[in-house]
Amino acid sequence: MESYPADFISGVIAMGYLLVGSFFLKFWLRTRDSLFLIFAIAFWLLTVNRAIFPLTSVDRSEGWVYLLRLAAFLLIIVAMVRKNLQASGR
Repeated sequence: MESYPADFISGVIAMGYLLVGSFFLKFWLRTRDSLFLIFAIAFWLLTVNRAIFPLTSVDRSEGWVYLLRLAAFLLIIVAMVRKNLQASGR
């Protein structure tokens, strides 16, 4: 099944995630704060999640693909909790 508009939108969103991940990598290179590195990895996982559908024959009903999204959100949560615990001195 071909859905060019949906594939185009997925590509645009993937490009945005890739760009945001690259910005976080740039901030990590500047500060060496692990928060930025974890955010970069999380956004790159989101990039892969968005790019899988238009670039492969994977069907959107396959649930394993969404584990990438879950991993990305868990990484973001872990990074924020770590940063808050470091700031509070625990």
